[in-house]
Amino acid sequence: MTEANTRRNPPFDEQIIREYLLDNPDFFNRFPELLLAMKVPHVERGAVSLVERRQELLRQRVGQLEEEITALMTMATQNERIFRFNLQLCQKLLECEDIGELRQSLTHELKQEFGFSHVRLITVHDIDSDLSVIWRNRLADGYYFGRLTHHEAMRLFGAEVGSVSLARLSEDAGQVIFAIASGDAAHFHPEMDSMLLEQIRQLLDHMIPKL
Repeated sequence: MTEANTRRNPPFDEQIIREYLLDNPDFFNRFPELLLAMKVPHVERGAVSLVERRQELLRQRVGQLEEEITALMTMATQNERIFRFNLQLCQKLLECEDIGELRQSLTHELKQEFGFSHVRLITVHDIDSDLSVIWRNRLADGYYFGRLTHHEAMRLFGAEVGSVSLARLSEDAGQVIFAIASGDAAHFHPEMDSMLLEQIRQLLDHMIPKL
């Protein structure tokens, strides 16, 4: 049997060897000479020893874990910022005595904290076909994150916008759209988390019927 045939059809079950090594991680401790004798192909450096290859894989894994930890810490920082902002916003909105004051406070706080270009509470009347279409189509699932057509943006905000977050309030609050716009076309997107807006929406559902 040629060497090529041997590589294609090894005289042993490779899966059994793999499982044995996994079940016996001290195997190479008992036979350390194999670590130096075995060579593993490397794209940039040619053949390297198994020890070198293992060290490289461990370095790559450490780098990957560091990136994951950094991402988790960033997310935790963002979530803490959202929590603190929502707490402060809740306190300020609860002090509002009428709907006008609530609109003004809501708009000011969201723009100041996140730099949004527009913040609106829009009542949808059945005779307004444009808003009714947005209410039925864009907000069928309660939320919409993403971009709007030119016509929709003009009807909701009176201006072109980059991306938007739309939420429909409960029936107790009336047919009201809680609409936020950003000048950044990528800021709001369909895959984003609705945590920030859900908490504010619940607060508005609670307050608006009482004002």
